[in-house]
Amino acid sequence: ALPQVEVAALCDPAPEALAEAKSVAPSAPCTMDFDQLLALPLDGVVLATPSAAHAEQTLAALARGLPVFCQKPLARSADEAARVVETARERDLLLGVDLCYRELAGVRTIRDAIAAGELGHVFAIEACFHNAYGPGKPWFFDRQLSGGGCFMDLGIHLVDLVTWLLGGASVTGVHSRLFRAGRRLPKRPDDVEDYAEVALDVADGRTVARIACSWGAPAGRDAVIELHVHGTRGGARIHNVAGSFFDFEVQRTHGTRAQLLAAPPDAWGGRAIARWVDRLRDGFDPNELKIFSGEN
Repeated sequence: ALPQVEVAALCDPAPEALAEAKSVAPSAPCTMDFDQLLALPLDGVVLATPSAAHAEQTLAALARGLPVFCQKPLARSADEAARVVETARERDLLLGVDLCYRELAGVRTIRDAIAAGELGHVFAIEACFHNAYGPGKPWFFDRQLSGGGCFMDLGIHLVDLVTWLLGGASVTGVHSRLFRAGRRLPKRPDDVEDYAEVALDVADGRTVARIACSWGAPAGRDAVIELHVHGTRGGARIHNVAGSFFDFEVQRTHGTRAQLLAAPPDAWGGRAIARWVDRLRDGFDPNELKIFSGEN
């Protein structure tokens, strides 16, 4: 719970989900209609809906003059995302996306070290997110609703970390292999993948990032979540502890030595939305980029 926030209203088309949300905010009025929600006196909207709805619902909220904090992914395609971003800019409204792994303790220290040149030239990043469980909701397996499989669901966090750690570097090339139940999928599949290997050319090819992610992996634990930074003067490592989805260690690495920067406990999960709320409450420079996740 965020002490600086009042839940003004709740909306969900599923009665059971609405009842569960009501248990957290019992005094909030409820509706099953999104347009009715937007007609209420609100300071902002938080979206945690299936991926297919994110862009359309965000655009509808922005059209009402409401700032938005949206679960990842912001949209299912680059075109959808571009429409949302441009609308937020045109209307001068704060738009946040819950790319929450930026908020892990110690991760900003790594970003600052890279920016200061302490790791030298970062020429490679290796990352993985293997989830021993498949998603619990059927819409994840529908491409029209999800926009993609495990890479859209899990890999988006790793793509964001790669580009954010490198100071917002652009991706200039993508090479991928997607699988479903061990079967290689075609270039433009109708099915969604449960295993993906993707290589990204970043910063005009000066850095290569290799990302693997999966649902239902034989990982031997609940999850394997790791990111390794390789620089000419040192490196860094982010990894989950004992298969946890919530506990992480962050290290600077030097040859065979590792320097611990952060370890559990770390209540990082709500920091992105808390920062969005603070920016919304305190105001923001209208000349700044309106897309916000943690800090730009």
